[in-house]
Amino acid sequence: MTKLFKKTISQLGRIAQSATGRGRDPSNASKDTSPLPVPTEITRHSAMPEGECIYAVGDIHGRADLLLQLIEIIEKDAAMLPAGTDIKLVFLGDYIDRGLQSRQVVDLFLGPRLAGVETIYLMGNHEEALLNFLQDASFGEQWAQYGGAETLYSYGFQPPPPRGSDSPDAQAMSQNAWATLWNAFRAKLPEDHLNFYQGLDTHYLRGDYVFVHAGLRPGLPVEHQSPTDMMWIRDEFLQHTGIFTQVVVHGHTPEAKIYRDNRRIGLDTGAYLSGRLSAAKFHGEDVAYLTT
Repeated sequence: MTKLFKKTISQLGRIAQSATGRGRDPSNASKDTSPLPVPTEITRHSAMPEGECIYAVGDIHGRADLLLQLIEIIEKDAAMLPAGTDIKLVFLGDYIDRGLQSRQVVDLFLGPRLAGVETIYLMGNHEEALLNFLQDASFGEQWAQYGGAETLYSYGFQPPPPRGSDSPDAQAMSQNAWATLWNAFRAKLPEDHLNFYQGLDTHYLRGDYVFVHAGLRPGLPVEHQSPTDMMWIRDEFLQHTGIFTQVVVHGHTPEAKIYRDNRRIGLDTGAYLSGRLSAAKFHGEDVAYLTT
């Protein structure tokens, strides 16, 4: 079998070593990221259509170095598939923020390295945050607090410092600083990057699986799910005990290792801090895991 991916941009292997961002999403501040109990037996039989293989990749969060490693791992694994297998990569969202290589992640997506394989890119809540900032300069201060500052750094911008007080003068200075940065960022953001962010999908259905960033609201079919829930939902989805029509493959909620039960497969292993970027391989009825 021929190589799956084109090896044409070796310079990506020399991505900056500063990869760990310190931005925090307030919604995650008190979340327990210890591993959840994994059932000893998966009794639900799910499958991909015959002759197809999907690799789903969890939250990257500005770690282009880990993404490059994982692509190489997937490439080696895909080379062992039967000739003629239809291969797809599904990325589950949260490509940016927190890590310092957000722009490099999108450059890798848009460059020739992945030109030889079909890719599906889903929108995470952090991509939504960037789009919100592009529409409203006043959102910048909030975005910066949970990872947007690192994304701005990756595009060559220094975010204004947090306000020291809530006095009218401090508020005016902050608003002016963010307005200046907002205009400069909108002018400098590459058009292909803007098109990428604006063109992200909310979910992807294939075989007996639905791929989505955060999860689904219990009791609703996929076609009636809201984009907000698909990008943001957490407890209502994670704590629900019933099964969905399809097995839900998602990211958004970091855990110490990949989680799987009869309802869902969680692939966010906290790459920006843990160094573990994870993927699941779906081929026939088999599910396997790959990680950096």
